[in-house]
Amino acid sequence: MRTLTTRPLAIGILALFVGFGTGCRSVYYDAWEQVGVEKRHILEDRVEDGREDQQEAQEQFQTTFDAFQELTGYDGGDLESIYRRLAGEYEDCEDQAQTVRDRIQSIDQVASDLFTEWENELVQISDPGFRARSKAKLRETRGSYDGMIKAMRRASSRMDPVLGAFKDRILYLKHNLNASAIASLEGDVGEIRSNVQDLIEEMNASISEADRFLAGFES
Repeated sequence: MRTLTTRPLAIGILALFVGFGTGCRSVYYDAWEQVGVEKRHILEDRVEDGREDQQEAQEQFQTTFDAFQELTGYDGGDLESIYRRLAGEYEDCEDQAQTVRDRIQSIDQVASDLFTEWENELVQISDPGFRARSKAKLRETRGSYDGMIKAMRRASSRMDPVLGAFKDRILYLKHNLNASAIASLEGDVGEIRSNVQDLIEEMNASISEADRFLAGFES
């Protein structure tokens, strides 16, 4: 069960504070703490969202490629309609890619705030044994997090070349929507398919890193 979505708090209002300065984020965190939700819960929830966003991005990139392949294999029918489908799928692809980028940023922000809070609280622990164990847990959690966020960023960086390839060809077809122009793109299908497959593999690796982080974080 998701942590934050079960809380009777106005998520939409609180979300207005995300992405602003430290003061606004403090208001956001304080409001959640009033109902028992700590930064670690928020981080866990955002990582789960990030995992789902990447899964949806995988599907959207594949769908956009399928539309491109359908158009380059054109052998009759409503050419304009097929093109419009491709253009629409590309726009959805861009939107989903931006969602992934924004999610990564939001994950990194709350993680940074959590680790800063954790470090500041270590000095408040008077018992040396407890402090040492808490410090070791922080080091372990941060190491696991660093591996996950690097995987997310690596997967995200793979989106841009694929989006660029789609955009170039869509604009070209917009200006030259005829059988001859379509035929000139048939040789690009294999390369774009390979790039989409590489992207999907990177996202699978990133999703696996998120699973590992969550498993360790929850334990």
